[in-house]
Amino acid sequence: MEIKRIDQANRAFVDEFILRKWYTMEMVVHGERIDLGSADGWFASDGIASEKIASEKIAGEDGEIVGLITYRISGDEMEILSLDSLKENRGIGSRLLGEAVEEARRVGCTRVMLITTNDNLHALRFYQKRGFDMVRIYRNAVDESRKIKPEIPLIGDNGIPIKHEIEMEMKIE
Repeated sequence: MEIKRIDQANRAFVDEFILRKWYTMEMVVHGERIDLGSADGWFASDGIASEKIASEKIAGEDGEIVGLITYRISGDEMEILSLDSLKENRGIGSRLLGEAVEEARRVGCTRVMLITTNDNLHALRFYQKRGFDMVRIYRNAVDESRKIKPEIPLIGDNGIPIKHEIEMEMKIE
């Protein structure tokens, strides 16, 4: 597995992955539209060759993106915007999250935070196991987000109604 920073040379390649995974480049978090096409981050690939990235081709199975993390930095805070791992239990998500946390340290952030929804039990488990704490719940926040992006589903993972945003954080020392 190879981890690469998102840059101008591979941006279109990454954006195509986001569109295939999420069907949109836009997410809405805490009532704000966020363009994932302008987010920083890293991606993991299984043997992607640099010439494939340069030509912006999506390769076969041995050259596809298998994980992606995006983030933005504001002041001394990094916000994780998305984390995807297509091959579970192989350490892809953990490695990508580790890259983001190390970047936060390098640039002097004091906190890494993210928002997830109440139905996303997988994410809640994943982040807590890696040192994140739940610090706030924004009750019924997803109702507000649906006013901006009506296609947000009513029911999420495990048949749980999607209602609340949960803020998680890791303090950086």
